[in-house]
Amino acid sequence: MQPQEILQLFHKTGALLEGHFILRSGLHSRQFFQCALLLQYPNIAQKICSALAQLVSHLPADAVISPALGGILVGHEIARTLNLRHIFVEKNDAGQLSLRRGFKIKSGERFLVAEDVVTRGGRLSETIAILRQHGAIPVAALAIVNRSDENLPDFGCPFFSLLQLHIPTYPPDQLPPDLAAIPPIRPGSK
Repeated sequence: MQPQEILQLFHKTGALLEGHFILRSGLHSRQFFQCALLLQYPNIAQKICSALAQLVSHLPADAVISPALGGILVGHEIARTLNLRHIFVEKNDAGQLSLRRGFKIKSGERFLVAEDVVTRGGRLSETIAILRQHGAIPVAALAIVNRSDENLPDFGCPFFSLLQLHIPTYPPDQLPPDLAAIPPIRPGSK
């Protein structure tokens, strides 16, 4: 899939929101990728996630892991395309990502780490840390949308995305006046 085709699907499904948004990273933005609105259509989810899976199909992987909530559908579709097992990590009572629901990670097991949108890579980093705590190997990190402006941490493995965009983000104390005049909302998962 070409980036323009993917962006058109975001527009067509109403999944690219315009306004004043507070991202999970705490940064503010004029645009928000609400992937749930895109992925609610199984045919679109399959098409986009299959294209993402093809970027890493040459890599030796045993399973796919995703951070909840946004990465679950992405990881599941990638796993289905590559005929791999899929598990996810989710917040515990302390608000930290953890392995739950009886999922197991074996030492030496090789994982693809899948997310929907990446701004600073926090959830991918947390998920990769969990893999390493269990002795597993992150083979690659991937996302549908990379809006990081190349400000991603070193994941210790290759990073792949279908769509890379420059979308300005702002710390809360450095908002442009026009953005500060709009009440912010937090449309993502908490």
